[in-house]
Amino acid sequence: MKLGMLTACLPQLSLAEIAQWASQAGYEALEVAAWPAVGGRDFEASHLPVAGFDARAADETRALLERHRLEISALAYYENNLHPDPARRADIHAHLRTVVDAAAVLGVPYVGTFVGRDWTRPVAANLEEAAKVFPDLVDYAGERGVKIIIENCVMEGWHPDGYPGNLAYSPELWEWMFDLDLYLNWDPSHLTWIGVEPVATIAPYAHRIVHAQAKDIEILPGRVDRYGFFGKAVLREDPWDTGWWRYRVPGRGQVDWNAVVDALYEHGFTGTLSVEHEDPLWGGTEEKVKTGLEIAHRTLRPLIVA
Repeated sequence: MKLGMLTACLPQLSLAEIAQWASQAGYEALEVAAWPAVGGRDFEASHLPVAGFDARAADETRALLERHRLEISALAYYENNLHPDPARRADIHAHLRTVVDAAAVLGVPYVGTFVGRDWTRPVAANLEEAAKVFPDLVDYAGERGVKIIIENCVMEGWHPDGYPGNLAYSPELWEWMFDLDLYLNWDPSHLTWIGVEPVATIAPYAHRIVHAQAKDIEILPGRVDRYGFFGKAVLREDPWDTGWWRYRVPGRGQVDWNAVVDALYEHGFTGTLSVEHEDPLWGGTEEKVKTGLEIAHRTLRPLIVA
């Protein structure tokens, strides 16, 4: 097992700057953000110019990582592959293929994304649509030696009423997506707030957990008694603000990281545990984000066998 970090929390820095800092901070791998250069939403970044990525660019990238004793664990493009706007969906699929191409040239085994959801249609209709959409994407990646991995994020902010916007949030849905030959980028924080015990999900699905994200979560005392499970309904200016929980860096929330890492080892996980920093207390400036990543490293490094 290696300890890595998702680069999306530092969108203003270049990959070279992140690699230098991450190596000095003790990280071993980077999950590299590969959104298009346009965008600008929170927790998205473009740290690899995947459009037109060729052998020369791959050699330069590998040389950079070797200088800093790092590897790329996965490329990250977490988007809505079932977007209701056909033109937007086509753009997302086109860029996802470009990310897969770059991963293949680099020899990176995984590309991370979301299943997503057409929020104008019920779940059953979305599952039927996904069964038509994903085989071509999976085949495209497989022909290039790349696996598509899906994070189990709820993506409630993508739904106008705060309901799940990514249909991969529960073990029931994991079993469905495994039938499409998708793999899991397992994250315990999302499971915690929807009432699923994270550690209990490792053993049954270890054969499909090939990458994992380390994000913690803080349940704010008493808040759910006001808003209910689905969160704020009347005054919800920020679609991601449920009002009763918030993401934290590992060690500052309620996830039992000793139990998580122990269970991953017990069930044969040999991939990367990648810190995904979305902690509002340690965000807002480059200095604070880096401090958050240092807190995460101090929490997790002692648990991972050197």
